[in-house]
Formats: sequence, C-alpha cells, structure tokens
Amino acid sequence: MPRSRAAGKDERMSTERDAGPRDDRVDGRDETPEERADRNWSEVLQEVRVLQTGTQILTGFLLALAFQPAFGDLTDPQQAFYLGLVVMSALSSIVALAPVALHRALFQQRAKAEVVRYGHIALVTALGTVAVLLVGVVAFVFDVVLGGGAFWWALIPLGLLVVGLWMVVPAVLRARHRMNGERR
Repeated sequence: MPRSRAAGKDERMSTERDAGPRDDRVDGRDETPEERADRNWSEVLQEVRVLQTGTQILTGFLLALAFQPAFGDLTDPQQAFYLGLVVMSALSSIVALAPVALHRALFQQRAKAEVVRYGHIALVTALGTVAVLLVGVVAFVFDVVLGGGAFWWALIPLGLLVVGLWMVVPAVLRARHRMNGERR
C-alpha cells in the first residue's frame, strides 16, 4: 500500500482506499458499511443510556414535588410551569427512546443504517428537549426558593451556557475540522 512521508511519520495518502476490499470510505478504519452501522448503533445506544439516566433522575424529582406539602403553596403560574416541565420530561424520554423502539420494529430487516440515521436525529432532538428541561427545572427551583427575578437569573446564564457548550463549541470544532480536511 503506498504511503507518503510527512513530518517523519508514515501517513496514508488521502486518495487511497483503506485495506478492506468492501470498505467504501477513506477514513482510517477498515470496516464495511454494515460494520460501520453496527459501530454507530453502539454509539447511539451509549448516548441514549447517558441521556436517559439524567432524564429519569429529573423526572423522578419532578414527580416527587407534586406530593410535597408545600406544593399547594405554589402560585398558579408556578404550577403551570411545573406541569410544562413534567410534560417536557416525558417528551424527552419518549424522543430519546424512539431509536430503540424503531430498532425493535425493524429488527433483522437489514435496516441498521436507517435506524442509525433516525437515532441521530432523535438524539439531537432529545438533547434539545433535555436542555429546555434542565434549564427550566433550575429556573423553577430558583423561583420557588428565592422568588422575584431569581427565575431569570438562573434561566438566562444556564440557557447561554447550554447554547455555548452544546451548539457554538461543536460548530466551531466542526468548522475547524472541515477547513483542515479532517472530516470523518
């Protein structure tokens, strides 16, 4: 297999195929499309596990609040916001588990690549709902405990942090990789 010398290291030339005869990408991995789909599906499942654990903890917290004696002291707007958070929590779980349900429905139908694409979209959507849920729960707690403008003092900085860490940083890194030709 031809190689080029760069900075004293052997590196694959960017135009050659990986060694596998059925490998359809030049990405440094020797894997068939089916093997890639299996690997990507494993990554989707791991992300679902992480996301679902956090969502379940928040859901448990939210559901327990309704049975606390002080719950009756909430104002009507606070109760409405709380119910919105409970719905968002359920929505987050439903969307995050959708790839697993699809996988079950299409099991042994040779549709793993489609399941992985669907899983990616569902997880991005679930991250959005979880972001709203996380920020909303903290803002709600600040509002109940401190009142006044505390809701906004929690909501705005946390919302900006989520946007920065979950959207801006990945976009910058993705742009850097594309400029350097490192997209894989």
